[in-house]
Amino acid sequence: MSEPAPDSPRPPVAAAVIVKNGALLLVRRRVKEGSLSWQFPAGEVEPGEPASEAAVRETFEETGLTVSADRVLGQRVHPATGRTVVYAACSVVSGDAHVKDNEELVELAWVKHDELAEYVPYPFYDPVQHYLDDVLTS
Repeated sequence: MSEPAPDSPRPPVAAAVIVKNGALLLVRRRVKEGSLSWQFPAGEVEPGEPASEAAVRETFEETGLTVSADRVLGQRVHPATGRTVVYAACSVVSGDAHVKDNEELVELAWVKHDELAEYVPYPFYDPVQHYLDDVLTS
């Protein structure tokens, strides 16, 4: 198996923005990425895999929750990690979220709109913030 060239770009990350019963699912990773501790269920997009499918797959692998991707909210190069991140709004299909991947996650939480800053003390990407403002306050 050949190693990727050192200057080859890393694959994008797909993040699942999951809201259920007026709360957002956040996970806390064992290893911080920059200043990030609490974040969306997320992981690298595999070759040939649509980002929305990667968000669904990563959510199940990390939390045991089955979700469907409703729409892509947007993408950007994350200012803290330098990685391209694609954000997908997802709906819960079945299951109860729990820490399924103990090697990657420490805990998870369902967070209400007025608690977001306690978990994520910096601004969300604008399209994600607008989506959360709409779905968490209606």
